[in-house]
Amino acid sequence: MNRFAALLDRLAYEPGRNAKIRLMADYFRATPDPERGLALAALTGALSFANAKPGLIRALIMERTDPVLFAMSYDYVGDLSETVALMWPAPPAAGRPDRAPLLSEIVGALADLPKRDLPTQLAAWLDGLDDTGRWALLKLITGSLRVGASARLAKTAVAALGDLPPDAVELVWPGLAPPYLDLFAWVEGRAGRPETDDPAPFRPVMLAHAVEPGDFGTLDPADFAAEWKWDGIRIQAVAGRAADGDRVVRLYSRTGEDMSAAFPDLCEALDFDGALDGELLVRREGRVQSFNLLQQRLNRKAVTPRLLKEFPAHMRAYDLLVEDGEDLRELPYAARRDRLATLVMRLASPRLDLSPEVPFANWTTLAAARADPAAAGAGVDSEAVEGLMLKRRDSLYLPGRPKGPWWKWKRDPHTVDAVLMYAQRGHGKRSSFYSDYTFGVWTAGAEGEVLVPVGKAYFGFTDAELKEIDRFVRANTVNRFGPVREVLHTPDQGLVLEVAFEGLARSTRHRSGVAMRFPRIARLRWDKPPREADRLEQLEALLREG
Repeated sequence: MNRFAALLDRLAYEPGRNAKIRLMADYFRATPDPERGLALAALTGALSFANAKPGLIRALIMERTDPVLFAMSYDYVGDLSETVALMWPAPPAAGRPDRAPLLSEIVGALADLPKRDLPTQLAAWLDGLDDTGRWALLKLITGSLRVGASARLAKTAVAALGDLPPDAVELVWPGLAPPYLDLFAWVEGRAGRPETDDPAPFRPVMLAHAVEPGDFGTLDPADFAAEWKWDGIRIQAVAGRAADGDRVVRLYSRTGEDMSAAFPDLCEALDFDGALDGELLVRREGRVQSFNLLQQRLNRKAVTPRLLKEFPAHMRAYDLLVEDGEDLRELPYAARRDRLATLVMRLASPRLDLSPEVPFANWTTLAAARADPAAAGAGVDSEAVEGLMLKRRDSLYLPGRPKGPWWKWKRDPHTVDAVLMYAQRGHGKRSSFYSDYTFGVWTAGAEGEVLVPVGKAYFGFTDAELKEIDRFVRANTVNRFGPVREVLHTPDQGLVLEVAFEGLARSTRHRSGVAMRFPRIARLRWDKPPREADRLEQLEALLREG
């Protein structure tokens, strides 16, 4: 565990991408199985522990320190794992364990240990580790490493052990499981490429880069096809036959999470053998519904007949990856598209249709289509369009986000000028800054004009702007509610934020009655007094417009 803790500590302070890859590759090269495989699982988010909750950690530390001191320290540090690691009282030398636990011992125990025994065991582990080891252990069990190393970066480090391209590891990854003995044997040349016998496996999805105005000068419109970018959830539908002949159909999220149980209506309708890439939507009465209605079906382990009837699932297909056992990902996009159109026509399912291409002669005409989807062929579904996808006609289907083949050109976001009301510390590298913000707009109240919260945001600003807001929060705190600070907000005093967002929905969880989708801070409006911020009535009007 100490070696894994040292790796996490180095990664947290190392800013360079290539240096992070070297750190992880050196660790994987020098660490034996199964320790390195479990470290890889932790770095890629493949480990979870049902009974290890933050509340348990808080209870353990407050039994050993003054609760008020812990609350003050946690408020200052802003990170639970770091606070507990620093405050944990080291036991007398005579009472310490002889050695630090191995990572494999911890993972195995957390998987098998009864819930009632977990507090005692966790305390024993914390007693046997130093500050860094305790921090790493708590990060591990709470599932929030936040050390600046993505799953893709960790897989790239594994590929470096055998001088393989990162995509080679990405392609075999969905069929693997911790501690990845077959993966390390393959990259080190001790065994063949891992293969899966799963009849309906997930394939890594291909993602797009956001196109900027300056990019169009380097792109030839004749090389690209365009299609609508729908406001749903990216999914992969895979169907095949098990060894006993049973038909297997699965729906995966773009990260490989199995969503099949929540969408039995769609699974039953997909009578084919292969893998489709597309968008999960709710389509009712011949029209794609809002994302808010789709949310009624998401994250459910089971669905009721009422949900199936009121929110019927639909797949709008983008691409065909596999058909009747033939892998099509090495074919050009145009060829895959032709095969996809033929398949969708043959299936003739009301639950599946083909995402239409958008005809255009040049970037100017495509910009006009983006501005007015209804007039460019989207018809009654135009409100569900969030932009355009541009795909090179000769592009292969590659894992990850290669720059060049695919681009996304989202519609311009909505903006609102809102007043900062509350702030909270961030996590990881932002634990020293107030970086999570709640903001509101004006509306008429019983005693005059009042601010009502309409959203929260924790990104969109630059590092310099973060420091500006942090200084303002610290200098203008008027109240505290645990880790949350209430910030001065009157018609004459406060900070106005320009907030960008993708859309609005009705909400019963917010006092304003509206909820923003993907809000982020676009800029700071130091030039604008709070009284000139926008009103709830403006958001209500936008909501009514669709």
